[in-house]
Amino acid sequence: MGVKEIMSLAGGLGLFLLGMTIMSEGIEKAAGAKLRGILEKFTTNRVTGMLVGLLFTAIMQSSSACTALVVSFVNSGLMNLFQAAGVIFGANIGTTITSQLVSFNLSDYAPLILLVGVIISMVAKKQTIEKFADVITGFGVLFLGISTMSSGMSSLRESQTVVDTLSGLRNPFLAVMVGLVITAIVQSSSVTVSLTLLMAQRGLFTDVNICLYIILGCNIGACTTALLASLSGKKDAKRAAMIHLLFNVIGTVLMFIVFQIAIGPIADGLHAISADDGRFVANAHTIIKIVQVIVLLPFSSLIVKLTYVLVPGKDQKVGYRDTFQLKFIGEKVLFNPSTAVVDGMKELERMAALANDNLNRAMNALITLDQEDIDEVYEMEKNIDFLNHSITSYLIKINQSTLPIEDLQGLGSLFHVANDIERIGDHAENIADMAVMRKESGAAFSHVAQVELTEMLEMVNQMLTASLQSILRTPDTEALKKLDEMENRVDEKEKELQKNHIDRLTRQECTPEAGMIFSNVATALERVADHARNIAFYIRKRDDIV
Repeated sequence: MGVKEIMSLAGGLGLFLLGMTIMSEGIEKAAGAKLRGILEKFTTNRVTGMLVGLLFTAIMQSSSACTALVVSFVNSGLMNLFQAAGVIFGANIGTTITSQLVSFNLSDYAPLILLVGVIISMVAKKQTIEKFADVITGFGVLFLGISTMSSGMSSLRESQTVVDTLSGLRNPFLAVMVGLVITAIVQSSSVTVSLTLLMAQRGLFTDVNICLYIILGCNIGACTTALLASLSGKKDAKRAAMIHLLFNVIGTVLMFIVFQIAIGPIADGLHAISADDGRFVANAHTIIKIVQVIVLLPFSSLIVKLTYVLVPGKDQKVGYRDTFQLKFIGEKVLFNPSTAVVDGMKELERMAALANDNLNRAMNALITLDQEDIDEVYEMEKNIDFLNHSITSYLIKINQSTLPIEDLQGLGSLFHVANDIERIGDHAENIADMAVMRKESGAAFSHVAQVELTEMLEMVNQMLTASLQSILRTPDTEALKKLDEMENRVDEKEKELQKNHIDRLTRQECTPEAGMIFSNVATALERVADHARNIAFYIRKRDDIV
């Protein structure tokens, strides 16, 4: 085998991998948010989860990408391990679509497919259409790579070294290891199976039945992507990756034993339904996966429980009040473009809950003049500022990554949400300042003034509760209308309180110092209500965009 043939094989493999990457990224950008919604809604039981995983992987053309996404979903809390098991099982069947397509010799149409994708990409005016054009382009590049590799393999039969090496591949265990190692290196079982398929089509295997064992090795090697993706994740993310590994290891061991017992009849049956050796490999790949799923799906719950034995312990939980720590985002949390925005919104919800708590703590300090509460407000405000800076930096970072188009278009609204939450924290700090001023000056609030502020705080708290719920659950038109009405009532209440305090000043029922503090606090509460309304409307605007 000369340099020309080696370059041809290397170039073809590069095009194949590039095509898969372009297709996967194009689909993720064009329909990532919708696929995420499907994964969230239709994985309530293991059967539907399996079907969704099958469909998802057939579209993405990569079980590794699907499994890595599932690991990220588990890490983000969008999916539990039992749901993940069904999706992972289905992904193992969906990944066989690539080898089926390769076996049909679509390479002759690769230039035409590539041309169509490029033309659509050039004339497309919408981002979504442009990304779907990338999918078509990637499809064309993938099959162009197959064509290039196939041409390079034509001369391999003339190489005595290659013939001797493949002829010597008779040991089933060694064949499994070959499939495992190659797949672990290229990070794709589809690539290894497709290479095996092309080699079988060219008659490079003396005994084509050895391909069955190579396919088994590919199953285990395909687990490396998910395992690597889970390393920086939480315990459950590691367990999700372990589900994938256990499924493939157990399935491989079972099929290995079956092949050792009855390889002849099984191979004869596969040859009977296959037009050539290439179809033999593709059909074997599909049938092996289907059999594994049928056998192991009833035991998925046991496999999930086994992961708790293999990955023991619990994560160190970060409470919503823990200071200067990120819970859902950051360097120690698994990152995936498809869940990046969801993770950011969950951190925003946590930040908003802290700001709400701090507001109530500041109002309590204003009445009781409790120094511990005052100090706690100042300390928590530093934490809110830390979260605001961290979340904003995170949003800037993911804005530069390959986010789904829907998430990217609505990302700008989240910057406004973070700013509004931070401003609520600032108003809580200002109220704490008023508590310090009142404590130092000895200014006293009348019972009526205290009741009025308590009533206004209750109205603002109702708004904040509704607003915080909107961060992860998009408010409908009716909910926004209610928030508008509540905000108007707060405005009226603030005007009423300002008038009442002026009347008390006129009647000399309170001191100017107490009156100024009262007026500032009422104004601060009214502005908090404005920010609460803004948060809900920005969230709705974001989802209207997407």
